[in-house]
This record gives sequence, structure tokens and C-alpha cells, in this order.
Amino acid sequence: MIKIFLKRFSLISAYSIAMAFLEAAVVIYLRKLFYPSGFYFPVKNMPSDILVVELLREASTIVMLITVAMMASKKNKERFSYFIYSFGVWDIFYYIWLYLMIGWPESLLTYDILFLIPVIWVGPVLAPVIVSLTMIVSAITYILFIEKGYDIDIKRSSLILACTGSFIIFLSFIIDLKHIISVNTPIGYRWWVFNLGEFLIIAGYFITFKNYFIKRKS
Repeated sequence: MIKIFLKRFSLISAYSIAMAFLEAAVVIYLRKLFYPSGFYFPVKNMPSDILVVELLREASTIVMLITVAMMASKKNKERFSYFIYSFGVWDIFYYIWLYLMIGWPESLLTYDILFLIPVIWVGPVLAPVIVSLTMIVSAITYILFIEKGYDIDIKRSSLILACTGSFIIFLSFIIDLKHIISVNTPIGYRWWVFNLGEFLIIAGYFITFKNYFIKRKS
């Protein structure tokens, strides 16, 4: 069972890392066109046809990650775990590839446009990296316990905490959207909002898995 576990995660990792390279390559091309001297705020307005393509590209990325997760398992909970794992690996390696190829971001606190759907998300690179690491750890924990023969009971309270925390983190990326649209420059990230959301997600994680960690030790 562990061999199957390792094989699946290895294949999904390879897929996600390759996807991240393609994503980074497209962004590099766009920056060469619109930001030949390097990416910076204020953000330049894209032609509407290019913007539509960008929105469709982002949507396609999510579809591709969902598809590989659907192929990895027949059980919905496991599929979701594979999805958030692949999403986390893809997101982290997207920044790794950008750094290796063009030396950007300069630091983990460098601001980036994180996503465009359904509205513009803006924040320091460190924030999505933390979220991605949380997703990776959660997914590996769930699948590993499943492979060990545990029947994981995800508490309703855990789901509520995770969903609430995720929404709060989403708010941290868009809370200053009106200012960004009017001035086109970030005013400072609301780390306290992000930290609250991350805390709720981690609390939900421990509520679900604490008993299984105890059983495993005993």
C-alpha cells in the first residue's frame, strides 16, 4: 500500500511541477511584453482579448488539477486530498521556476497578482506559499492514514473551521481591492486577517487528526 501511496504522489508531483513550469513560462512571456524592465505596481492594463485568455488560462489550470485528482482515486475525499496536494505543489513550484528563470520574486514578501477569478487577488508571495504548504501537509496526512487502514471521520466542526478559515484568507487577498483598482498599488497586506484564517484551518486539521495521531503512537 505504501508503494502505491508513493507512486501516486510521485506522479502527481511530477505532473504539478511540470504544470508549474508551463504556467511560469507563460507569465515570463507576458512580462516580457508588458513589463520589459521587470514586474511592478501599478499594474498595466491588458487588452481585453489578452485578459480573457488569461482568465480562461487560470480556469483551465484548475480544471487540469481537478482532472488529475479525479483519476487518482474513486473516492471523493481522496480526490479532494489529491487536488489540494497538486494545487499546493503547483503553486510553490510556480514561484520556484520564476525565481530560477528570472530571479523573481526578490523575496517572499514581494507582492504579486495571485489570481484573477472571480476578482483580483493581491498579496505577498509568502501568503500563498504558506497556504500551499498547509494544503500539502493536510493532503498527505489524510491519504497516509487512509493507506494505513484508518477510517478517517472528518468532523463537521473541522469542515466549518476549514471553510471559514479559507474564506477569511480569501478576504485577506481582496480586502483592499477597491484601493488597488483606484490607485493600482497595494497599501500593505493584512497579515492579521490571513493569520486568523490560517489558524482556523489548522485548528480544523487538529480536530480531525489528533485522535489518529494518538492511536498511532499507542
